[in-house]
Amino acid sequence: MNYAKLAFSDPIKALQKEQGSRQGYERMEQFTFPDGLSNRELSFIKERDSFYVASFGENGFPYIQHRGGPKGFLKAIDLKTLAFLDFRGNKQYITTGNVETHNKVSLILVDYPNRARLKIYAEAEVVSLSEQPELVEKLKLEDYKYKAERIFLFHIKAFDWNCPQHITPRYTVEDISKMAEEKNNYIENLKAEIKDLQAKLEGCGPQ
Repeated sequence: MNYAKLAFSDPIKALQKEQGSRQGYERMEQFTFPDGLSNRELSFIKERDSFYVASFGENGFPYIQHRGGPKGFLKAIDLKTLAFLDFRGNKQYITTGNVETHNKVSLILVDYPNRARLKIYAEAEVVSLSEQPELVEKLKLEDYKYKAERIFLFHIKAFDWNCPQHITPRYTVEDISKMAEEKNNYIENLKAEIKDLQAKLEGCGPQ
C-alpha cells in the first residue's frame, strides 16, 4: 500500500524534479508500508462524522462530494475495506453513477481540531441493501432517522497522512459544549475547595 508509488505519475515526477523535491519523494517510494490500516487509522476513522469523496465522471470532470452522518458512520469492515450506508439525499446520484463506470475514487478525512488529514485511494463498490443484509445490520446506525438506499464499499489501495500546515482548527457544537462543561466543572471544583478552606479557617478561630 505505497501511496507514493500510486500517486506519482511520470508528469508528477517530472514536476517534482523541476521543483527540487523529487529526491525526497523518490526515497519515499522505496519505503515499506503496512498492508492495511493500522490502529492509528482505525481510531481516526471511527471518530469522523464526515469525509470527502472524489469520483470521475463520463463528462471528463472529477466530482467531489461531502458525506456526513453520526460519528463513526464510516466503518472499517476489515483492514482493507471501509463501508457506510448511503442515505437518501437530494437524489442527484452523481457519485453513485460515476462509480458504476469509473470505480476509482479518492477519500479525504479531516480532524479539524487536531489538524490531521488522512487521504485514501480506493476502488468503490455499490451494493444493494438486499444483497448483503448482514452487512446492513453491521452498518446500522442507532437513532438515525434517514432511510438507507444502498451500501458503499471502499476497497483501499493506498493511504497516507498529510502535514497539518494550512488546516485551520474548527470545532463542532459538541466539541465546544464538552470544553465548556469541563471548564464549568473545574470552576465548581475550585469553588468547593475555596469553601472548604474558608470553613477550616473559620474553625481555627482567632490567632
